[in-house]
Parts: sequence; structure tokens; C-alpha cells
Amino acid sequence: MSGFGGQGVLSMGKLLAYAAMMEGKEVSWLPAYGPEQRGGTANCTVIVSDRKVPSPIVSHYSIAVLLNQPSIEKFLPTVKPGGILIYDNSSVIEPPKRDDINIYSIDAMEAAAAMKNIKTFNMIILGGLIKAKPIVSVEHIKKALYKTLPERHHKLIPMNEEALLKGMQILKQE
Repeated sequence: MSGFGGQGVLSMGKLLAYAAMMEGKEVSWLPAYGPEQRGGTANCTVIVSDRKVPSPIVSHYSIAVLLNQPSIEKFLPTVKPGGILIYDNSSVIEPPKRDDINIYSIDAMEAAAAMKNIKTFNMIILGGLIKAKPIVSVEHIKKALYKTLPERHHKLIPMNEEALLKGMQILKQE
């Protein structure tokens, strides 16, 4: 998962990792970000497996969630043939083109604006990911929200759940 800082990339990865752990899967979550907290680049690698994860570092990905043009340029070549790429239409100037992978687009920024809360952006994206590849169940994602969000933000969980389902509805295969 890769995008600008502030898009919720690291939170999205952490949420996916927690949901996978709740399902008894082996997990690795490796965040990486530049010195800028917001506006700089941020990415994380999440590995979900039924076997022990030998290393959190990989060079080719089965699934890539790329939320801006610099991420597309950097990570598009690293998606394995037969893999999945998901991108947000509003943040990508030149849509990705490859014939050997499954490409999905999602209007997450537009949907977040319609929900009147831009912070739901990452949950909309995560919903699209779960629709394209059900790595974990929606129910475990919902439960993981309680683990990853500070208690003072638990009142926002219903809106996040709604955003998750919205993402599942609006994902489009290219």
C-alpha cells in the first residue's frame, strides 16, 4: 500500500494486519514513510499467510494498493503477473496499464467527500481491496477497528463501517 502521508495508508495496513491476526493467520506489517508526516510519501507492506512469514521484505507483490502517481510509477513494475492493482481515480493522473495483472479503480476521494468526511478515504479503499481479494472477512475488519482506533474515536466506527461497505460497492475492474 502506498500513497501520500495523511491518506491513511499505514492505518489501513495496520487494520488489515490486525484483522488477519484475529483470523489466526501469520502476519507481517512493515511501515515506511518519509520525514514529512503529512504530504510526504508513505507505504507499508502487509503480508498475510497461512504459513510463517520468513521475511517482511519482498520485492514483488501479489496485490498493490497505489494511491498517487508517484506510487504508480514506483510500484507498478513490482506487481507479479496475475496480481491485483487497486488505485484511486482522483489521485492518479495517468492510469496504470498492464495486460498481465487485474487492475481495479475506485472513486474513493469522491465517495469520502459525499460522506462528508475525507478521513473515510482509507476505509473506502480497504473495502475495495476486500471486495477484489477477500483476504480477511468484513467482520474481522470491523472488530479490528476497535483494536486499532483509540477509544476516544470509537464513536467513529459506524461511519468507518459504512465507508468499508461503500468501497466494496464502488470498486470497478478496468
